[in-house]
Amino acid sequence: MTIGIIGSGAMGAGIAQVVAQAGHTVRLLDQHMGTLQKAVAGIQKSLDKLVEKGKLSAEAAAATAKLLHPTSDIHDFADCDLVIEAIVEDLAVKQQLFRELEMVVGPDCILASNTSSLSLASIAAACKRPERFVGIHFFNPAPVMQLVEVIPAVQTRAGLAEEVRDMVASWGKRPVLAKDTPGFIVNRVARPFYGEAIRLLEEGVADVATIDWALTELGGFRMGPFALMDFIGHDVNYRVTESVFTAFFFDPRFKPSFTQKRLFEAGYFGRKTGRGFYDYTEGAAMPEPNRDEALGRAILQRILVMLINEAVDALALNVASATDLELAMTKGVNYPKGLLAWADELGPATVLATLDDLYNEYHEDRYRAAALLRRVVRNGELFLSK
Repeated sequence: MTIGIIGSGAMGAGIAQVVAQAGHTVRLLDQHMGTLQKAVAGIQKSLDKLVEKGKLSAEAAAATAKLLHPTSDIHDFADCDLVIEAIVEDLAVKQQLFRELEMVVGPDCILASNTSSLSLASIAAACKRPERFVGIHFFNPAPVMQLVEVIPAVQTRAGLAEEVRDMVASWGKRPVLAKDTPGFIVNRVARPFYGEAIRLLEEGVADVATIDWALTELGGFRMGPFALMDFIGHDVNYRVTESVFTAFFFDPRFKPSFTQKRLFEAGYFGRKTGRGFYDYTEGAAMPEPNRDEALGRAILQRILVMLINEAVDALALNVASATDLELAMTKGVNYPKGLLAWADELGPATVLATLDDLYNEYHEDRYRAAALLRRVVRNGELFLSK
């Protein structure tokens, strides 16, 4: 099978490595030869590290490298069975790319986008044969992260998403099926991890170090929300939040914060620029958290119930199955446990009561409880009991 990857940035190069390691011939396209050369060198370096760590044999690494065929000519994609684009998150640019691509590839070639936030129906609308179009959303770094979201557009032919899911699984990944809604699963459900943490900061409940401490030390998350936003980069994280908020018709649950917007406007993107919520310049001291356990548990509870509520709402609206929702959050953003399992552990009634207390205090729609949560509590059910 021959697979084409368009875009040789960090994501495109990572996807190319994944499919080459799975034994497929890969055509990696980029108009910028310097970027393309850097990508190939980066893949080789990554393969060499796997050999050094004993995770890949030298022979397998050499065989993988031989499957990579960099090119700047889209006509080299004529023999591709699948093409995945991983270019800039711009709808018009992606639409134009697929118009050009359809003039090159064969009629049975599957077309896919790695978009994380754009409407797949809108991208597919540019295609003459949109029924062969599907979303295949990897997480960065693609060779390391297990989760891949597979998303059919409304135009996608029946069965194609399942075929693609099985193909992705054969690459050693953990695919989940998601509906074509803003943020799909992970970028939708995870929004409160960032948004409610910033809200707590803005209210003066605690500082960034204390909130991060509460989530990592008491909640078991690998990174706190502020450290994670700085790691992702506010140029990326803020834009995703803004995109999801707009796409959801300005639902208050996804409202961006002025605090993060100001960091974005100032160019304080986080680790990559040396400053974000934390100061990463040489010699800067990291702030010490207030290790008050009662405060920490209150912080954790507030953010956690918001996350659970978002997962429950996604389940109610059939964004994904309960199994795929749990898999997405544990494998896509490394949560210590699935949010539905966490809801059952805390008790749905406790989650609902906490949300209702927040709503009664603020009278803001961001704290409205999902209707499914009320039904589960009313019926004395658990989310994963079925």
